[in-house]
Amino acid sequence: MKTKHFYFKFLLLLALGLATTVFNSCIKEGNSNPDVYVAGYENNAQGKSVAKLWKNGVAQNLTDGAFDAAANSVYVSGSDVYVAGCEYNAQGNCVAKLWKNGVAQELYNGTQAFSVYVSGNNVYVAGSGNDGGILWKNGVAQELDLSYDAQSVFVAGSDVYVAGRVYTQRQIVASLWKNGILQNINISSSAKFSSAWSVYVSGSDVYVAGYEYNMQGNYVVKLWKNGVAQNISDVTDDAVAYSVYVSGSNVYVAGFEYNAQGFCVAKLWKNGVVQNLTDGTYTSDANSVYVSGSDVYVAGFEYNEQENRVAKLWKNGVAQNLTDGTFTAVAYSVFVVK
Repeated sequence: MKTKHFYFKFLLLLALGLATTVFNSCIKEGNSNPDVYVAGYENNAQGKSVAKLWKNGVAQNLTDGAFDAAANSVYVSGSDVYVAGCEYNAQGNCVAKLWKNGVAQELYNGTQAFSVYVSGNNVYVAGSGNDGGILWKNGVAQELDLSYDAQSVFVAGSDVYVAGRVYTQRQIVASLWKNGILQNINISSSAKFSSAWSVYVSGSDVYVAGYEYNMQGNYVVKLWKNGVAQNISDVTDDAVAYSVYVSGSNVYVAGFEYNAQGFCVAKLWKNGVVQNLTDGTYTSDANSVYVSGSDVYVAGFEYNEQENRVAKLWKNGVAQNLTDGTFTAVAYSVFVVK
């Protein structure tokens, strides 16, 4: 029987924290070379996880390494770089944080900040607190009804969308809020539980990526478009999606799927057609996808021979190591400015 050692975000939350997030591209005048920002973490020599921001492969430490921390999401607006994540304190509690240009702000009543989105002068952060999911707008917290957590935020015009999970009939169910109001998402009657990790709005269409765990004991990648579910993976091997991005008529979904040898393999689905980002020799995962022009960027990780996670950035399927593999590291979010 295959051992199920999933690296879900809710498991990583217990140790480090995560979020995956997806955003609109923005244009930087007069520069044909894109700046690629990646958020994540890397362990230091003392075994503490340090929240990191990589710009074009060059790392910046967001925390000093005294306590465990992780950067879960990055968004760039003009000359400002926003990063959402978490840092543990001396009492052993995870505290939600927002870094603006490297300067940290503690988010009131937050235990995790999973996703950040900037619209005009407003900064939105989705995450969790002691009582469930929270959406912060300019640092002011709004609790989401029935929520377990809030994983992703996207702003389209005056509408604010949040994807996450709620409790219902003792189940955890994939959910979407629009302007704080819970929306209908079609969940299979055979689903034991489900989760929504990412939301993206294109025109009048709202896309949500996540998974369902069915009665047969399988994890199936789901893409909900305007609340209607589509299976992205089959039930041959367990699979999970963490991120969705829409570019024109193309819909990209990033996540992982188990192979026959029992390893998680980082995957990118384009319009439902799968691409392997690794050969499956070692466990890997794809946490975030971003499209800029004709280029597709994916952030994630792959284990090495020393059984350390190596933070990775794939551009059009070609991998770049963000860390050297000496210490464990993970890339959670990617944002490109062209």
